[in-house]
Amino acid sequence: MAVNGVLAGADTFVEIEGWANEKLAWFRRYLKLEHGIPSHDTFGRLFGLIDPSEFEAAFRRWVSSILPALGPDAVVAIDGKTSRRTGKVDATALHLVSAFAAGAGLVLGQTATAQKSNEKMAIPTLLQTLALEGCIVTIDAMGTQANIAQAIRNKNADYVLAVKDNHPTLAEAIGDFFTQFKATAPAKTPHSFYQDIDKNHGRIEHRRCFAFDQLDCLHNPAQWPDLKSFVVIESERTIKGKTTSERRCYISSLPPDAQRLAHAVRSHWAVENRLHWCMDVVFGDDQMRARTGHAAHNLAVLKHITLNLIRLDPIPRKGGIKLRRLIAATSDEYRAHLFGLE
Repeated sequence: MAVNGVLAGADTFVEIEGWANEKLAWFRRYLKLEHGIPSHDTFGRLFGLIDPSEFEAAFRRWVSSILPALGPDAVVAIDGKTSRRTGKVDATALHLVSAFAAGAGLVLGQTATAQKSNEKMAIPTLLQTLALEGCIVTIDAMGTQANIAQAIRNKNADYVLAVKDNHPTLAEAIGDFFTQFKATAPAKTPHSFYQDIDKNHGRIEHRRCFAFDQLDCLHNPAQWPDLKSFVVIESERTIKGKTTSERRCYISSLPPDAQRLAHAVRSHWAVENRLHWCMDVVFGDDQMRARTGHAAHNLAVLKHITLNLIRLDPIPRKGGIKLRRLIAATSDEYRAHLFGLE
């Protein structure tokens, strides 16, 4: 009932109860429900009591059953998101670290941390639960840690890790190398290069990717397991005649193939657009106020289940996630189709 309610557009337990009462006859096709639909307080208590680690494990088993293996070079983006209104005066808001299959648009798993700064402790735990052989795992700078790189390699996967100010010596070494590279004759320095240009809605973005294998120029490269390359991406974005530029750096266990690495980096941002944005805008995650026990954590997993169900629909349909939820709210046939009840 809860998954169906979220699928139909309910973002809170009160909304799940209200919608389910309108669909009581449909639910009774599959459930006895001798006492009708449970109250929102019952939903809240139940999901507050469910052990979130067990619920997450069940979620991962379900995902592995519907998506047994990812293809070679599939990009799995690891990133965290805070549900801002789930905190109390005496408690920290829920921060969930998720693994997202960028190409398929599916959530593979998630785990909670006390706060964003604890991501580097939660990520190895999450990685341990995932089947990642042959994949490319991308993580923002918070997860650029030697033990996390080793955890990825232990899964027979490759890593692409962002380098920012949390590793100042490494970031400075890459920056100095790249500055010297551009100041001299670039053709004399072995490297791989790839560029692409995006034009969309009046925005033009030009990205240039440079990949190198001169690891001796880095600070203590041996600390990074199987390190094979470092990457610099320069991007220029022009909107309404105004141009801004940005430079980003990465290290990777992949060979210095600029096109392959640029694709991995670009795919990482799918977690922002296709997961975090959907959670906020379509599922109202930042407005979620569930605060009883584990309710917020488990409700977030319910939303991930719903997102996966919609994206697994094999029948092409027009419209985005919001429209699909609107259809699910009114069409018994569509809900039955998504759950394989036809």
